[in-house]
Amino acid sequence: DPVHSGHFSIAQSFLQSKYISELWILPAPEPPHKTHSLTNYKIRLEMLNVVFSQMDDVHINEVERELPYPSYTVQTVKHLHEKNSGYNFFLCIGEDSAVDFTEWFEWQEILNYCDLLIASRPDTDDSNLNKIVAEKAHFVAHQPVDISSTKIRKRVRQGKDISAMVPAGVKEIIEKEGLYKR
Repeated sequence: DPVHSGHFSIAQSFLQSKYISELWILPAPEPPHKTHSLTNYKIRLEMLNVVFSQMDDVHINEVERELPYPSYTVQTVKHLHEKNSGYNFFLCIGEDSAVDFTEWFEWQEILNYCDLLIASRPDTDDSNLNKIVAEKAHFVAHQPVDISSTKIRKRVRQGKDISAMVPAGVKEIIEKEGLYKR
């Protein structure tokens, strides 16, 4: 929050891998681990659609709106697995998330439903990746983009330009909605 050019880049890397033929993006209405207040779900969804509408193999899936709160990944992957038995799912994450994966709620249960598809990120050391996680991990070639949503929100608060960090449509939504000013 907000979606940015780094997200677009990592989506391209996942799709260019040999592992998946389509990418489902599942925005969480209220992620239980986020400490900052999130932008309204409808606006975040609008930003995602602006960014990914041009990619035929990317689908924004609102399944987490139907699931009980809190929106834990384990319940989402279990639900997807039960409803889509013909699919082989991967959980696509950045390398930083892979290093911390054992801190996720019911992380071992998640791995019963899907393998991990991991894209590298700058300054992340995965040499201490948990053995169980490593066995279910597939790494994707990715040229990391050093952009974060936190940096973008900070730049907006400071009145600085974010044009190089987000697609034009996302910048327009941020400005129109007056997001991240506080």
